[in-house]
Amino acid sequence: MFHVSYFMLHNSELRKDIVSGDWIVISPQRAKRPHDLIRKPQKRKKAPIKGCPFEDPQKTTHGEPILAYPNKKNWQVQIVQNKYPVFVPWKNSNVGVHVCASAFQKGPYWVVDGRGYHDLVITRDHYKNFAHLSKHQAVMVLKIMQDRYKMFLNDSCLAYTSIFHNWGPKAGASIYHPHYQIITLPVVPPDVQHSLKGSAQYFQRYKKCVHCVMIDWEKKSRSRIIYENKGAIVFIPFVSREPFELRIFPKKHSSFFEDATKENLKWVVDALQKVLILIEKRLNDIDYNFFIHTSPLRNKNKYYHYHWHIEVLPKISVSAGFELGTGIEITVIDPDVAAKILK
Repeated sequence: MFHVSYFMLHNSELRKDIVSGDWIVISPQRAKRPHDLIRKPQKRKKAPIKGCPFEDPQKTTHGEPILAYPNKKNWQVQIVQNKYPVFVPWKNSNVGVHVCASAFQKGPYWVVDGRGYHDLVITRDHYKNFAHLSKHQAVMVLKIMQDRYKMFLNDSCLAYTSIFHNWGPKAGASIYHPHYQIITLPVVPPDVQHSLKGSAQYFQRYKKCVHCVMIDWEKKSRSRIIYENKGAIVFIPFVSREPFELRIFPKKHSSFFEDATKENLKWVVDALQKVLILIEKRLNDIDYNFFIHTSPLRNKNKYYHYHWHIEVLPKISVSAGFELGTGIEITVIDPDVAAKILK
């Protein structure tokens, strides 16, 4: 029988994620002091506006905006096709119609054509990332993502839409100007599949949303909650894959990001901006990624058990031999301690 301790750890502990089933290791003794994980303060290098390809996307051959809010002339946020896409749509030139990706075998391997969409969401202000947008502008960003997402719902060729943000070079951003990406592909990514499967299995066994159970437990514990408002909650997971990993959940159960009301988006935006500011202040403006996990585009009636959310991962640790060889991540700070530092 496992002994559950509510005290801060002094020895390593294996913890099993109740959604994915993955094991992780919390090993605080590998870091001399928790604050040693945080980089020394250094000024973020801001690229000049001159020469930035996102200052006027239409002049830098990004094409006409797919969506632009509040309008094309006075845009504050717009969506354009990525000039260097991972996936591209494809039409049969003979009949001029959209064609789905085909699946075929090469020897023992299955291969699917890389057909889909790769969009950029670009905000107007060169120097304001998501944390520093006005509330109205930040909600507009999530709203335009929602509206683009809904454009894919009737396309039977597509399976999943991934929405994410890379802030800083260590997080994968090659351009300073704040932007976000939407990649829509013909398969459901494996990490999402594991989450969906684990959520479904938990519901079948306990008749409860596994994420709602996590939220209730965190609210009772209080030790890892970073921020909470009327409609959203942020906490560092008890099973954290990375130091200072954060999860943002709408409090009201909802399986689909695209179904979130504007009121709920406001609560989520408030929570996301609050914790991004905390990362900037407490973790010395470290680079980070955030992404939305939601249900797939197809067969929506299957995913009533899932709970859409946003995950934020500051770029602190690097996976080495053990992690790569076993798939077990080592987190070198107790999530309870990480929460105390971040609050």
